Amino acid sequence: MPFIKTIFPGLMIFEPVIYKDSRGYFFESYNKKTFSDDEIDIPFVQDNQASSVFGVIRGLHYQLDPYAQTKLVRALSGSILDVVVDIRQGSPTFGKTYSIELSAENKKQLLVPQGFAHGYSVLSQTAEVFYKCDQYYHKESEGGIAYNDKALNIDWKIPKGQAIISDKDNIHPPFERDKKYFLFKIHTA
Repeated sequence: MPFIKTIFPGLMIFEPVIYKDSRGYFFESYNKKTFSDDEIDIPFVQDNQASSVFGVIRGLHYQLDPYAQTKLVRALSGSILDVVVDIRQGSPTFGKTYSIELSAENKKQLLVPQGFAHGYSVLSQTAEVFYKCDQYYHKESEGGIAYNDKALNIDWKIPKGQAIISDKDNIHPPFERDKKYFLFKIHTA
C-alpha cells in the first residue's frame, strides 16, 4: 500500500513504487486507480509548478469554501520542507502543524485535504515543486496565515536572516483559534 496515514485525519503520505535499473528509474506519480483502490477519489482539475531558490518560504495559503483545494504535492527537483496547519474547526488536530521533507530523491508526496493551510520552504540550492489541485485557483477566496506565527512555532529549517518571503506572504495575519476557517468533516479523504 503506497499510502501512509498520519495522525491528521485525511492527511497522507504517498510513497510510489519505484522501479530502478541501469537506465535510471520509473514510477507512477499519480494513478487514478491506485488512489481509488485506497478509497481516495479526488477529481484533480489543475496542476501547478513553481521554481524557487534556497531560503524561499511560500505560505501558509488556503482557499475558502466553496473553492477549498485538496493538493497532492511533490518536489520534482531539489528538496523542500512541506508544512501544513489543520484549520478545520472540530478536528482532533485543529491548530496543529505537520511537516515532511519532500525531495526529488525520496519521491514522497503529501496529500493535503481541504481545510489545511499549506506552505513550504526550499532546503536545497533550488527546487521545483509540482502539485495537483481539485479546485481551480480563485483569487477572491484565497487566505493566508503568517508563516512566522509564534503560536504555531514552525521551524522552516532556514537559518535566521536567510528566509526569502514575498510581500504578500509577509502580511498574512496570525492563526486565530476562534476563527471558523473550515468545519471538520468526518468523511474527509
